[in-house]
Amino acid sequence: MAEQKGRTFVVTGATSGLGLVTARELAAHGGRVLLAVRDAARGEEVASSLRRANPGVEVEVRQVDLLNSDSIRRAAEEIGEEESVDVLVNNAGISMVGHSVTAQGAEHHLAANHLGHFALTALLAPALRRSPAPRVVTVTSYLHEKGELDLDDVAWSRKYTPIAAYSASKLANAVFAVELARREQSSSSPITSILAHPGYSNTPMQSKGTGITGIAMRVSGKLLAQSPEMGALPQLFAATEPDLAGGSYIGPDGRGGRSGHPELVQLSAAAQDPELGRRLWERSQQLTGVRWHTAEA
Repeated sequence: MAEQKGRTFVVTGATSGLGLVTARELAAHGGRVLLAVRDAARGEEVASSLRRANPGVEVEVRQVDLLNSDSIRRAAEEIGEEESVDVLVNNAGISMVGHSVTAQGAEHHLAANHLGHFALTALLAPALRRSPAPRVVTVTSYLHEKGELDLDDVAWSRKYTPIAAYSASKLANAVFAVELARREQSSSSPITSILAHPGYSNTPMQSKGTGITGIAMRVSGKLLAQSPEMGALPQLFAATEPDLAGGSYIGPDGRGGRSGHPELVQLSAAAQDPELGRRLWERSQQLTGVRWHTAEA
């Protein structure tokens, strides 16, 4: 990775797992890092640690709860006061939680993993456009290939399983990132949208499940998954490699895309479906109350 001095990065979910590694490496290479996190106290602990390890580097905390629309708007307003944001890394996520629904009627995986990031990205677009080379990195999963999006039942009122809901939310991440790249092609100040997935990585999300599924996840995470340091490489590459085209998808180069070093990988057909992209975009605007404004060419 080249030196990142003079660039400002916003990383969601930066207190643990892939987000923590991403923030740590960006700071180690001189980047100014804003930790966009739900737990502000934990964020301050991480920020203090990163500042001690990298004297002179700016690391700050911005509190945001991606399940709370008011919190997202407050964070975006605070971050938007910055001169510019060069890179937004949409990393935060939840996995394997029981069925629950937000006040807007969206199941929590979809709300936290996709809708919160959709709103935050749209609200930060003006700050991003003040950068000479703005970029949004959206972290998805290889499980997006198994996901199915029912935009008429975002509450999952019918048959619900945590793995199916998580996979659907990761498909939403991928569809959103591709649609963002598509819409920004004709912009006068285009934001480059890149996708990344970490393969199978041993992060705190591996310990979230309950019952037999949770036990299996924790055991396999310890025995089979790669480290968070390796898992974060694709999103770090996506955030800092200067020559990536909008819509590029970065993942591990190992067998089945489960581990290894970052390379360009193939997206699923569903992620590239323009009609699904259009429908998800409109539904996301309805659910969040936030509209995207593309800069006129």
